[in-house]
Amino acid sequence: MATGTPDSQARFGQSVKGLLTEKVNTCGTDVIALTKQVLKGSRSSELLGQAARNMVLQEDAILHSEDSLRKMAIITTHLQYQQEAIQKNVEQSSDLQDQLKHLLK
Repeated sequence: MATGTPDSQARFGQSVKGLLTEKVNTCGTDVIALTKQVLKGSRSSELLGQAARNMVLQEDAILHSEDSLRKMAIITTHLQYQQEAIQKNVEQSSDLQDQLKHLLK
């Protein structure tokens, strides 16, 4: 190549310079794409961490709700027993009132 004409050396230099510029541009584009992917991956792990924290909070809320539902079921059962007892007392009081009226006649 050193024995070539100055014109051919200039063309070869321009060709090499063009190829180098193209490769540098391609590498720059690849670095930008890689950086974006790394940032996206970093953001994904942040989002996964936040989703895991939210899931733990939701799990606690669900457990609390289940506990509340169990307590409400117990209260409902007690209220039913009380309602039945009141109903029996009302029936007995009606019978007693009838007996009292009969005795007072």
